This record gives sequence, structure tokens and C-alpha cells, in this order.
Amino acid sequence: MSKPKFITAKEAAYLINDGDNIAVATFGCSGTPEEILMEVEKRYLETGHPKSIGYTHAAGGGSFAALKENGFCRCEDHLAHTGLMERWVCSHSACSDFTTEQLMNNKIAGWNLPLGTLLQVYKDQARGMKGTISKTGLNTFVDPRVDGGAINQLAKDSKEQFVEYIPDFRGEEMLFFKGMDLNIGWMRGTKADKNGNISIDKEPYNLEMLTIAQAVRANGGKVFVQVEEVVETGTIHPKMVKVPGFYVDYIVVETQPERRISTVGAKYNPAFTGEAKVEVSGGADPIPFDGVKVALRRAAMEVTLGAKANFGLGMPQMIGSILAEEGLSDALIMISESGAVGGVPASGVNFGAHYNVESLSDQGDHFNFFDGGGLEFGAFGLGETDKNGDLNTSLLNGILKGVGGFMNISAAARSAVFVGTFTAGGIKTHIEGGKLVIDKEGKFKKFVNHIPQNSFSLKKAVEGGHNIYYITERAVFKGTTEGLLLAEIAPGIDLQTQILDQMEFKPIIPQGGPKLMAAGLFQEKWGGLKAYLEAKGEI
Repeated sequence: MSKPKFITAKEAAYLINDGDNIAVATFGCSGTPEEILMEVEKRYLETGHPKSIGYTHAAGGGSFAALKENGFCRCEDHLAHTGLMERWVCSHSACSDFTTEQLMNNKIAGWNLPLGTLLQVYKDQARGMKGTISKTGLNTFVDPRVDGGAINQLAKDSKEQFVEYIPDFRGEEMLFFKGMDLNIGWMRGTKADKNGNISIDKEPYNLEMLTIAQAVRANGGKVFVQVEEVVETGTIHPKMVKVPGFYVDYIVVETQPERRISTVGAKYNPAFTGEAKVEVSGGADPIPFDGVKVALRRAAMEVTLGAKANFGLGMPQMIGSILAEEGLSDALIMISESGAVGGVPASGVNFGAHYNVESLSDQGDHFNFFDGGGLEFGAFGLGETDKNGDLNTSLLNGILKGVGGFMNISAAARSAVFVGTFTAGGIKTHIEGGKLVIDKEGKFKKFVNHIPQNSFSLKKAVEGGHNIYYITERAVFKGTTEGLLLAEIAPGIDLQTQILDQMEFKPIIPQGGPKLMAAGLFQEKWGGLKAYLEAKGEI
């Protein structure tokens, strides 16, 4: 039986050729074989090879500046040198500073495509297909009638494009997402046995490793896996094998375990992998009592007991802690786009991981649930919003962030809230005497006349029967087919100077004016969520 070869990271780097198309199974710092990427970068800087590679991943792959300053978890930033990387086809770049800089400076041709759809593309490539037909992305910047997902001039000028418009596919308009000709697969596991069977015991996410291995093998390529340790064949439980050994060509045993970061900003935590339990009744991640907490509490009021609920990147991650504080962490099924289900979503740099997680689905399989319409409630970060209620979450203040899973999930959620601060860039608030006080206004307006990229269509969502709310610390808007209706205002806030003057367009104002937001939201100890949700009833 053919067995994988055990090699060093340096040897792995010298097996990458000019023009290779590389796919990585990653989510933050999980999944990326950091030592292999480091050696590829070193080889390129010394020899000029490999060059002109194509690079693709679904979820974002990398860390933030604080970790990078210590040299940890740079992931794709190792490869983003001019000449080394030629094509970037991914969903998210916000945690990869150097890659983002190179894309925005037109040094690497870049396409920003929906996370879930990329996962489906890999799966279709695994069965010998050339791409995926999907409704996701219609009438957004991903639609080729707009930009086709191209995010810079190099991509727009390229002869190779990755999205085609199909005006009539059995009576419906569709998009066709073309795959890259993947011939290199990179991934990270926990253990490898001597036959190459791979486990992921210590990874906080259940990634699309098998799918990428199958896609690469279907194209005649090679699969590389970095692991912590090698064990005897038969010592990994068969059901714990994520990638069977016959898919694996090369295994690298890591030599720098201090560089193994699990989430975007933290090392291994057994509470994220199901190997340990922690107390979360007081809130998994404490939240200061200010305007942010008010907005999160108000967003939690839109939940329905028993709902399957997904919490997106940024402020929405913290809604799980609000529910835990209110004794409701078991009152609904909390989900993250990573495939984590149950427990309490972690916040900040631990996005996508759950404390006391109950199950970890393969991320690619998980997005079938979203696209199939199974999500009853979704909470998302509030990016730039135009007068139509459409949102830009991917290109903010001229800086690429990436659409991530937002486009798939927001379009499918039957009830959705977009939660964030009213303005961006240094806003500071506090609560005094049951009223909201704006200490410092943000530099940037979020409610603007025009957005540079459209990631969500309010009109399409409302016409589809979805309930949509835009929730901030000082105002709550309801989405309608005519645009945003100002439904609620915080006590202590002046309608003209602190809301209307901070918007570039005038929202719909109901007769008699907006209602006041619930007074309990502005008390340090709330305790009112359970009764409110019980009065609404279950899903």
C-alpha cells in the first residue's frame, strides 16, 4: 500500500512549483500549516521561486497585528509577496494585513467571493466538476454584471474570471462560480498515524480538509499535512480520522509548537474542542456596561426561543454572552459559521469557537444548512448602509475586509439583525441615570447615500418575507421595501443632532415619531430578557 512520505517543512517548500494553485483548509489560525508557509516564503526570498502561484481559502486565514509582531500565525501573509502570489481567490482578508495591503495596492489580482459558495466549489471540484451554480451573490458586487467579485484592477483586467451570469437556468437567473485548477492542498491536523490517517483533536473547528484533499486529488495534485505528532497505526479511532491516509502525500511534523495558534488570537483551549467544560452562566466573555452592551441587549430581544441562531463576526459574537448573563444560554441553538453548534459563542479573536461546544460540523456541510433556508435567526455586524437599506460589509473606509460568510447567511436568515455602533472610528459612550451619553462621536458615518460594494439587498430580503432590523446603541431601524424606518430611539438622545445629522439620508419616520427603547436596557443589571422572550413564544 502506498504510504505518505514524512518530510521537513523545508523539503515541502521545495516541492511547490511555479504557477501551482494552492488551496488551504483554514479558519483564522486553525488549519494552516504555518511552518510550511514560512519555508515557502524563505525559499522565495532566497531564490525567486516558487512564483505566480494561485491561492484560495474559504474562511479568513491569519492573525492580527498583535500576534504578528511576535512572529506568530502570519498564514497567507507569508505568501503575499509581489511575484510569489499572482491570484488570490478567497472570502476574507481582514486578519491578513500584508495580503490586504498588496491587494489594495494592485500587486496581486484578487477576487472576493462568498465563503459558503467557495466551499461548495471545492466540493464540486472534488467530484470532477468545474464549478458551482448558485443564487448567492445575485445583484451584489459578486455578480459579473457588477464586478464579478474582482476587487482590484489586476483582477478586472484578467482574462480569467471566476463568476459567470446565467440569465435563465430552468426559469431562474443564477451565477456560475468557476473553480481554480487546484493541484496543491495544504492543511494542519493534530495526529498522523504511520499510514497517514489524520486526526484534528485539538483544532477548534471542523474544517473542509477532506473536501480539499479530494478536490486536489481529483485534479492529479498533491496533499501536504502538518501535524503535532506521529502515532502508531490503529491508535486513532476510525471515526476520529478526518482525512484517510490514502489522500495524503506528504506529512510534516512541526518543530515549533509555540507557533501553533488555534483561533485568530489564542492557543489551544479544550473548552473549544469539547474536551473540557467551563462555567458560562455569568456570560462567557464579560461585556462593559456602555452603548455597545445596550445594542447587544436590544439585538437579543429579536431572538425567538428555540430558534437556530447564528452570530457573525464582530459585535454579534457577544450576543451569546448576553443570553448567558440572562440565563438563556440553553434557550436556543447557538451556531457559528465555522460549523460550531451549541454552547456559547466566544468573542473577539476567538470568533467561530464556542465554549462548551456540543458539535462541530464540517464547515462545508454546515453551509448547506444556511443555503437551504434552515436558519431562523442571524445576527451580523452593521457595516455601511445606504438609503435602500443595502449593506456593505466587505470594503470599509477604502480597506478590504472581505465578505466572508455574510453573503450566504444574511440572504438566507428568516429573521436578521445588523448590530453595531451608529458611527465608526473611535466612538465612546456611557450610561448615566438610565440615559445614553455620547462622549465622543465616531469619525465615519455608517448610514450613507452610496456604498462602494453591495453585500446584502434589503428589498429582496423583505420581499422574501424576512424580518430585518438595524440595531445600534441609539436607534433601531426596521427594514421595509421603501428603506429604513426609524422605529426606536434611546433615552437621552436628540433625534436631530445625534441621529439625523449623523446620517447622509433621512430615514422613514413614523407618525408620532419613534418609540423609546426599553428602559431596562439602560440599567446595569437587566434581567428582563427571559420574560420578554417568553411572552413572544417559541419558534
